[in-house]
Amino acid sequence: MAFVSVVDVGDPRLRDYYDLTDVALRSRADPAAGIYIAESSKVLRRALAAGHQPRSVLALERFADDVADLAQSVDVFVGTSLMLEQITGFNVHRGVLAAMHRPVLPSVDQVISGSTTIAVLEDIVDHTNVGAAFRSAAALGVDGILITPRCADPLYRRSVRVSMGAVFDVPWTRIDPWPSGVLQDAGFTTAAFALRKDAVNLDEFAANRPKRVAVVLGTEGDGLSWETIARCDVVVRIPMAASIDSLNVAAASAVAFWALRN
Repeated sequence: MAFVSVVDVGDPRLRDYYDLTDVALRSRADPAAGIYIAESSKVLRRALAAGHQPRSVLALERFADDVADLAQSVDVFVGTSLMLEQITGFNVHRGVLAAMHRPVLPSVDQVISGSTTIAVLEDIVDHTNVGAAFRSAAALGVDGILITPRCADPLYRRSVRVSMGAVFDVPWTRIDPWPSGVLQDAGFTTAAFALRKDAVNLDEFAANRPKRVAVVLGTEGDGLSWETIARCDVVVRIPMAASIDSLNVAAASAVAFWALRN
């Protein structure tokens, strides 16, 4: 393994990095390929600290020294800005990309065991919102995150970048089927955040916070499904000024996590 100068953008060893634009990735079965892309040396270092393993690294020439130590164990491909843009389909201005082996996800029981605050992300489709929710969860003491089958992938390139690597710090897994009573069975009070006239004010709910809480947040636009709301223990609403009825789900997650922090 060593530094490898990129002389041919069609080099088959670079196939992990071909066409990484958002549009291309949305139509590609990344999880099936068993890899994800870490963007920037900072995010890469956080992935390594979490025990994730790289397949290879692709770096701009001026950033090569930042990943020199990795050349002892994996190929570090180094090229010009123009070459990297031709390979990936975008300007790699953060200097470093790494193709990482996807870790084996833990079970739901492993994520919730010993936890007092869990978040459930139901069908959130915007990768930026997923990444932002993970970053807020890491900052505000959420113990774990469960994502539903149709929720966007936390290891998608944009999710990882927006989270600043928090997707490596917060334990998470997919919960399937959903809705499910597994959280109530484990002693969690499930709190559906939704716009309902009979909803409990967040301040009131936080003042009498149950020992174990699952914050359930819904997709952009439609919010939580009616089935999910019906199966949750309580409906909670963030109080708003009269002219606004709701927050973006990423902002709502931060408010909820802060209010319910231990």
